[in-house]
Amino acid sequence: MKSSFRRSLVAAGLVACALAAHAQTPAKPAAAAASATAPADNGIVSNPEYEKAGLNAAHAWLLLLDRKDWGTAWDASSQVFRASVPLGTWMDNVPKLRDPFGAFVEREPGVPIYRKTLPGRPAGDYVTIAFTSKFAKKEKVIELVTTVRESDGHWRVTGYGVE
Repeated sequence: MKSSFRRSLVAAGLVACALAAHAQTPAKPAAAAASATAPADNGIVSNPEYEKAGLNAAHAWLLLLDRKDWGTAWDASSQVFRASVPLGTWMDNVPKLRDPFGAFVEREPGVPIYRKTLPGRPAGDYVTIAFTSKFAKKEKVIELVTTVRESDGHWRVTGYGVE
């Protein structure tokens, strides 16, 4: 496989994950106050139990990235994530994304947003959190993490992006 084609393929895989996460950007606070009994047009509903579970899964997964445990983070990701981003692609590119930030310093989670639907994804249980993170070489990084509750009941990361 030619090097330029391979780089394009690798970039496309990471962009797909970033776009999936970006498409799930948390709604404005007023939208989060929508009725808990019926989903809004954007699929947002209230489910504190799922929001907490998704937040916990996202936080644990980010800690793997902070420790540069790239392989374990990939293993702990959702089936859709692993199918979209091959392990080799992940291992080659996530250090290029994270290393320029330097060592992890601190992280503050935003409000978890629970949705039943996401663009381009089947109906399911999704939680998106925008973390405001601080690193040694970059004071403010927004890490957008989306988790999904898989058929075994476990919450796993299905999208990750940084701004």
